[in-house]
Amino acid sequence: MRPDPAPVVPAASPLAIALALAAVYLVWGSTYLGIRFALEGGWPPLLMAGLRFLASGLVLYAFLRWRGVPAPTARQWRNAAFVGVLLVGMGNGLVCIAEQSVSSGLAAVAVSSVPLWLALFAVLRGEHPRRAEWIGLGVGFVGVAWLNAGSSLTGSPMGLVALLVASIAWAYGSIWSRGRDLPPPFMSAAAQMLCGGAAMTVAGLASGERLDGWPTPGGLWAVAYLAVVGSLVGFSAYIWLLRHVRPALAGSYAYVNPVIAVLLGAWLANERFGLHEIGAMAVVLSGVVAITLSRARPTPVRPAAGSDA
Repeated sequence: MRPDPAPVVPAASPLAIALALAAVYLVWGSTYLGIRFALEGGWPPLLMAGLRFLASGLVLYAFLRWRGVPAPTARQWRNAAFVGVLLVGMGNGLVCIAEQSVSSGLAAVAVSSVPLWLALFAVLRGEHPRRAEWIGLGVGFVGVAWLNAGSSLTGSPMGLVALLVASIAWAYGSIWSRGRDLPPPFMSAAAQMLCGGAAMTVAGLASGERLDGWPTPGGLWAVAYLAVVGSLVGFSAYIWLLRHVRPALAGSYAYVNPVIAVLLGAWLANERFGLHEIGAMAVVLSGVVAITLSRARPTPVRPAAGSDA
């Protein structure tokens, strides 16, 4: 996991970090329900996710080129393709497959193992979480386990396995990308969405996925929401965070997303929750607070020259 040699990225402002965290906390918490609505609206999982990211990537790439941002080099495309397949192709694609048999709330709960995998891969890379971060990770994981244990949220064993693989792929790709020769932040997000979206589209077609008729209006609106808000805003914000904050803070979104997903699932999709889930959510949020407060200032990493949906 040795990173490419490169200059240090300047520290980002606290306001920029707060806005990026708000995007991945709130936006991605809603995308689990958006995926469910898209699937119920007639979209097959991989084609839906692939076309969503292809559309977002094309729009962002075209806009950045119009603004004069240089196109990625051949090496940057290669690195972006590897990260894009891990984050977008496997990380998001397997979540979409799992949500065919797993409730949106439980999908978000299962993916909350991402911060722990991030911490593990960061240690292997030589980045050791601070003591307060370990405490926050532990508290957050206990809260998520409590949220899952005895919950009324539903899911199949195969769906949960897909979510576990998705979490590992997402965490590994996130850590691997830190310090690699990648384009500037938003161009990096565009390249990753294009590569990951193309991989999912090909995989969907190869596995026999086809559109059996035109999706419902709700399904079309869900994919539009996922493409604009989930990909252009949320994914770009996450790629930017990977360049400017420590892995524990960047991955803390996975502890907040279950809270948002469960609340939205109960409000809009009749997914039940009660005092059990409310108590667990309080524990989860206390873990996130511990992780956030442990960051005295952004810790610069060493990504590519000219460097960061």
